[in-house]
Amino acid sequence: MEKLRYERPVIKRLETEMPNKFGSRIERTPKTHIDGVPVQDLIAKYGSPLFVISEKTIRSTYKKVKKAFTMRYPKVQFAWSYKTNYLDAVCNIYHQEGSWAEVVSGFEYDKAIKNGVSGKKIIFNGPDKTTEDLHKAIVNDSLIHIDHLDEFYTIVELSEKLGRRSRVAIRVNMDTGVYPIWDRFGFNYENGQAWDALNKIMASGKMDLVGLHCHIGTYMLSPSAYGVAARKLTDLALGLKRRYNHDVKYIDLGGGFPSRNTLKGAYLPGTDTTPSFEDFAEEISSALLNAEYPTDNLPLLILETGRALIDEAGYLLGTVISNKRSSTGKRTTIVDIGINLLFTSFWYDHKITPAQEFSQYTEETTIYGPLCMNIDVIRENVVLPLLNKGDQFVIHHVGAYNMSQWMQFINLRPKIVLIGMGDKVHVIRENETMEVFNSLEKIPEHLKRFDL
Repeated sequence: MEKLRYERPVIKRLETEMPNKFGSRIERTPKTHIDGVPVQDLIAKYGSPLFVISEKTIRSTYKKVKKAFTMRYPKVQFAWSYKTNYLDAVCNIYHQEGSWAEVVSGFEYDKAIKNGVSGKKIIFNGPDKTTEDLHKAIVNDSLIHIDHLDEFYTIVELSEKLGRRSRVAIRVNMDTGVYPIWDRFGFNYENGQAWDALNKIMASGKMDLVGLHCHIGTYMLSPSAYGVAARKLTDLALGLKRRYNHDVKYIDLGGGFPSRNTLKGAYLPGTDTTPSFEDFAEEISSALLNAEYPTDNLPLLILETGRALIDEAGYLLGTVISNKRSSTGKRTTIVDIGINLLFTSFWYDHKITPAQEFSQYTEETTIYGPLCMNIDVIRENVVLPLLNKGDQFVIHHVGAYNMSQWMQFINLRPKIVLIGMGDKVHVIRENETMEVFNSLEKIPEHLKRFDL
């Protein structure tokens, strides 16, 4: 008979269904399947760690947010934020659903073109557009959102050289009641920078001013801030109509909608505190519909939301390496997932659940990654069942940014799989190998040999 494993006695805190002084009740339901596919089978076949994306969740979330806006406003267009997750398979799901592409670099622009997106349906944002990038965007008739005057001057020069008019908008930053104000990008509304840029564009005669754009922040928990932003952009648009008899074709309110992840330090989980898509849609649509637009000439509403559309569709599967006790006696668990793969662990308390049945005992635990760095902490404190060496677990809501901000450090990056609509598993990015990693390196001839 196998000897029973010793489990250290602990004092358990009292929890009920409602939040108490410790916060919300701890959920202890194992995550054994994702879209009907066993987690243990996924790890056995594709390795650990492993990113998993649910196509079903992506499509259902997109349809939900699209419905929230189109039921309230008649002209809505989404543009998928490539920087949030620029895996080709992921981007193409959004394009199949009707989303344009929103990019912030020449690299992302080229990916969108390679994916088959028409240049006319690519929105080019960001402060770093090279002359080559702008040349490409003008030739492809893309929508260029001007971030600063140096960019404006470059577009004027290129338009003269190419003999082509470009389609442009300006990015506007503003006070929406949320602080600190994101005033690093674009032209300020309150101090007149925005009007200065608009007047220069109209006077140049070299480009077509087709839109106004803003992106007021990230993980925004205040729907009313979007109402303020929509009203201020509308004020600029209607001012252009009065002064120049010029119609702006679209109002682009960017992204920034929060996912249902829980921010570090939050008392309640993100599932309880995150506003709904309907809340944002109500504020934005009311601001546009209550403006002085004729009902037969409303501007197109463009939305570039990324995080809220993809976060819940992503999972990260891992395996326990070992358990230790800290100098204070606290349980610490070391896993094979580090911050190089889970960059968002710096600002989220990600939900972690075992992938198999577990004992009734729980303990406050620190989850460390495998990297030789003291900051490699996945969760500083989480109440978990006693996970042991070889046990598997699932980290939830990791679809946004982790697969575009991850980095090769100490360990090579793992596979990414997509569970399709028919529960079929597709590898959409292979794991890195030494051959792939070393393929970009070159060793000077005099450094190829040595004696030790």
